[in-house]
Amino acid sequence: MISRRRLIGGTVAVIGSGSLASFLAACGGGEAATRLGDLNVVQRFPQMLVPGEVRAPISLADVDGVLTVARAASIPDELTARLLNAQTGDLVVDGISAMRHDEGLEAPYWPFRFKVDEPGIYTLIVDGAQETGAAVQVSERSAILVPLVGDPMPGFDTPTFDDPRGVDPICTRSPEPCPMHEITLTEALALGKPVAYLVGTPAYCSTGTCSPAMEGLLAVRDRVGDAMTFIHAEIYTDSTVSTVAPAVTALNMTYEPALYLTDATGTVVERLDAVFDSTEIDEALTRHALA
Repeated sequence: MISRRRLIGGTVAVIGSGSLASFLAACGGGEAATRLGDLNVVQRFPQMLVPGEVRAPISLADVDGVLTVARAASIPDELTARLLNAQTGDLVVDGISAMRHDEGLEAPYWPFRFKVDEPGIYTLIVDGAQETGAAVQVSERSAILVPLVGDPMPGFDTPTFDDPRGVDPICTRSPEPCPMHEITLTEALALGKPVAYLVGTPAYCSTGTCSPAMEGLLAVRDRVGDAMTFIHAEIYTDSTVSTVAPAVTALNMTYEPALYLTDATGTVVERLDAVFDSTEIDEALTRHALA
């Protein structure tokens, strides 16, 4: 299992290619990769997965690190993959496809989605890339403590401009805090409208995904308007980055960022973990007819 601290520190697993610490170091320069077969698969998701539809976003890396948008220019927009049982090597799902996403991001990612019926350890192998693939751990539903799709979203009195509830700053977005702190999550869930709840820290997420996630969500908020309520909560209580905020512990989160989307009844219909852009948020809203 990948802990929140490991994710912040940039050590999410990169199968066969070092660690995601190379992500930031490799964001500039380098030639675009031309051969998919030379590339390794980068796991961009925490192991908080259960049977049903699984979302497993990946990036690609070479010996110089994770490919940035410029360096991935020659990579196809659509990738295909297959899922194997890691213990037996048996094929579980074939012909899985994912489109490239990179809106506002320095490194593109491909969010593979597929159905898994049983808990277990699997390997996601991108067709044409290195055969090491990415490990996918699917756990019993009872073993995952964060809210799952189909669960009621638990209410929580998130910090607001009127009542920061001991969190300072309540939003680390720069130069201005985001506007998603007018009401609490509890109040939002009582409005009878769909809710988008982002838990992440734009200033202190060293994996480079929290700030783009914030900006992507704000772009969607501008388009959706009053049809949905948007709430944000920070990861830490203050700028020392030493104490996890109550909003994080309330969800039993061990990673960030995460975006929860609910329907008008407050039921979780989508959870996007670790990396997502405004395009994927829009796709989720369209898929669940929330907009």
